[in-house]
Order: sequence, then structure tokens, then C-alpha cells
Amino acid sequence: MKAVAAKVWANRTFTALRVRNYRLFATGSLVSNVGTWMQRVAQDWLVLKLTDSGAALGITTGLQFLPMLLFSPMAGVVADRFPKRRVLMVTQVAMGISAAALGVLAISGVVQTWHVYVLAFVFGTATAFDSPARQAFVNEMVEPSMIVNAVGLNSASFNLARMIGPAVAGAVIALLGSGVRATGWVILLNAISYVSVLYSLSLMRSEEMHPSPLLRRARGQLGDGLRYVRNRPDILLVLGVVFCAGTFGLNFQLTTALMATEVYGMGAGEYGILGSVLAIGSLAGALVAARRTSSRQRLVVVSALAFGVSEIVAGLMPSYLTFALFLPVCGFAGLTVVTAANSFVQMATDAAMRGRVMALYMMIFMGGTPAGAPLLGWVADHLGARWTLIGGGALTALGTIVVVLVTTRGQGIVPTRYVRPRHGGPDTGELAPVVGD
Repeated sequence: MKAVAAKVWANRTFTALRVRNYRLFATGSLVSNVGTWMQRVAQDWLVLKLTDSGAALGITTGLQFLPMLLFSPMAGVVADRFPKRRVLMVTQVAMGISAAALGVLAISGVVQTWHVYVLAFVFGTATAFDSPARQAFVNEMVEPSMIVNAVGLNSASFNLARMIGPAVAGAVIALLGSGVRATGWVILLNAISYVSVLYSLSLMRSEEMHPSPLLRRARGQLGDGLRYVRNRPDILLVLGVVFCAGTFGLNFQLTTALMATEVYGMGAGEYGILGSVLAIGSLAGALVAARRTSSRQRLVVVSALAFGVSEIVAGLMPSYLTFALFLPVCGFAGLTVVTAANSFVQMATDAAMRGRVMALYMMIFMGGTPAGAPLLGWVADHLGARWTLIGGGALTALGTIVVVLVTTRGQGIVPTRYVRPRHGGPDTGELAPVVGD
């Protein structure tokens, strides 16, 4: 009986992996994501070695995500206008080159802080064009009924890599002496990892895709996307919540580094472990999300409030051990916000608008980091590292409450969810009422 139940659970959780193209994509992305998380740890450690400054670390993080704010609208048009697989190939090459450049500079011992700033911005620019194409590409690989599952599995892959990457990076950096050159070798490994995505994309079968119609060149296409979102209060609510969580709460790349070094006096190995521990909760949240068949506004709001509270509690933890043990709770709550919001926006958006709307989603989700990360770095330097979590969690929760009040005008959240038609039926783009929600 248990074996049957386990099989049913696995079939429901990993449905999208039955699709060959998606399976290739997920495999290549997992390898690349491991490399990406390795570089994130190594880059943070490199900045701390060069500057010993929380503010400098915040500036680096901000510069890496600033292109999301600057270029996402243009990236959305690119994603709608050109074949998404081709766009992804170009962005993977660009990210690989920028990672290789930073790795070589660090290994050679000539790297300076401004080098890191510039290459973080270049890497972020490639990511800004990669993200909307990647998000929308999921819809072209799987049937409509599998989209929620595919989004959840994407998050699971990302967070499985988050468990592996930071721990491996921390161990390698410590093994090689914890210096600047050690970080360079880790970053160079990430540059090599992009080959896996390029290879998986090249093996996909075009005849098994479900491509969206390409957007023809015309004036006003950016404005069309903005007007579409402005007239969708359900999407506006979700985007507002995502902005609060992304700007003030989801800055673990910065906050865990500062907590490990400044509050608990730990080194690179212990910092890497924190990233992996955090990912345990995130992976659990992703697997739970993969089993859902619909996405609700209410889940986005409740999980954002829970996430804010969990960050406050994490910031109050008295020891490295208690902090590490509690981090999975933050990871679970944060990942639930991200997957619920991502699924809702993707599924509630018309196919012809999806690239531009997902670009706007990514701009709001990650574009707030250029403001949030330097602010939290300043908070760490002046009030202490604990306040990056306490303050960030409080702002996430309070911001979510304000967004709900403003977008619903005191009428409460509309009890709706978006459900994809099963068996490849037509996508009407309409929200279905939730009975008894």
C-alpha cells in the first residue's frame, strides 16, 4: 500500500519530467544552477576579502540585479519577438563569458573591487534577458495541464542546486586556502557549467514544442504590456506582494553572509552550509508547489506574511546552530511566495503577452534588489547584521498588508484561482472562481 501511495505521489509531483524536452531542460539547468550558486558564494566571499564591508557586498548584489530594473521591459519584447530557445542560447554564452572573466581575474590575483562591480552588472544584464525567455519557454515545452507542475519543478531544481552549490563552494574555497585565488577557481567552474544548458537546448526536438506566436515588430509594444497589467488588478496585487518580498526579504545572499561572519564569527565553510540548509526548506516548498493544480492570490499573500515573520524570528536566533536549524522555515515560506506568484502570473496571462508580463514580473521581483541590498548593507554597517533580517522581515510583512489594502480598496482578496484546462484544451485566459475559499 505504501509503495502504491509513493508511486502516486511521485507521478503527481514529477509529471512534467515525462516530457523529453522538459527533462533535457531540467537536467541542463540543474548543472548550471549548481554552478551559479557556487559563484554566488564565491563572489560574496571575494568581495568580503577585498573590502571587509557589508556596504560593498550590498552594492555588488545591487549591481547584479540592477539590469532587471533597467532592461526587463526590453527583454520581455525580445522574448515575445524571437524564438525563446535561441534567446536562451545567447544569454547562456554571455553569462559564461562574464563568469570566466571574473574567475581569471581572481585566479591571477589582479582582481579589484571595481572589476567585480562591472562584471556583476554584465552578468546581471545577461540574466535580465534570460529570465523572461526562460519563464515563458516553460509553456512551450509542456502541455497546459502541466504548467504548475513544471514551474514547481523548476524551483525544485533551482533549490536542489542551492543545497549543493554553496556547500561545494564553501568546501573548495576553504580547501584552497580561503583567499582571493580560491574564489576564482570556483567562479571558473560556474563558467564551464553553462555548457550543460547549451547542450540540452541543442538536443531538444522542435516538433515536440508548443511555440507561442512570435510578436511582429511594431511601435508601442512595451506600452501594450504595461497597459495589460494595469487593467488586471489580480496580477497587480501579486506583483505588489512580490516586490515587497523580493526587495526586503529575499536577500539571503547578503544576509546569511553577514550573519555568518559578523554575528557568529564563522568562515567560508560555515557560510556555505547556511546556503545549503536554507535550500532544504526551499526544496520542500518547491516539491509541495509541484503537486498543486491551481494558483491562488490568497496563498501568495498568506505565505508572504509568514515569510516576513519567519525572517524576524531568524534574525533573533542566539547561536549559529539555532540560526541554521531555523533557516529551512524561511526557505519554505519564501519559496512558497515565489512559486505561487510565478504560477499565478504565468497562467493568468494571455500567451501573446506572456514574455512581456513575465519580464515585468522579474523586473519587480528582482529589480527591487538594487535598492534593497545596499539599504540592508547600510543597515548592517550601522545597526548590525541582525537587523538585515529583522528589518527586512518586518518591511516584507507590512508592505504586503499595504499592497492588499491598496489593490483591493478594503474589499478583501478576490477569491479566485487560475486553473489550466486539462488534456490540452483551449486556454481562455480567464480566472475560475474558488468555491469555499
